[in-house]
Amino acid sequence: MQIQRLASDDWPRFKQLRLAALQDSPDAFGSTLADAQTRSADAWRQQVAEVATFIAVHNEVDAGLVRGAADETDVSTAWLISMWVAPDHRRLGLGARLIDSVVKWARTEGYQRLALDVADHNTPAVQLYSRHGFKSTGETGTLPPPRTHISEHRMALIL
Repeated sequence: MQIQRLASDDWPRFKQLRLAALQDSPDAFGSTLADAQTRSADAWRQQVAEVATFIAVHNEVDAGLVRGAADETDVSTAWLISMWVAPDHRRLGLGARLIDSVVKWARTEGYQRLALDVADHNTPAVQLYSRHGFKSTGETGTLPPPRTHISEHRMALIL
């Protein structure tokens, strides 16, 4: 198993994993499969160029994804976003390795806090983040329309 940081030219790998994630777990992400399918190659390339994108490779298969992004207003905070591991690769430690990659990236970039939003019903993800030291901040919200019925809460890790 290895974790690789993608370069902008690797956008097709990101696109493939992101579409798989949105199809497999549509209620775990703010964006939708339908919206993602309409993005241009340039939009996919730009996303990889602007946001630290890590993939887990297991048995020569791209099997998981996570991204690290700067907060738009708080220079001390980064975000762990787009976390997903393919169903047939779960419970092998890929999620832990992906989280570790974003934590290391955030520390290297000088962030003091790493935050994420997770759906309340996604117990395995909440437990995984908790094992890595993330704590609930008490902030809550919902996914964007049409999935406002899905509640989520914020967790953060002080770096």
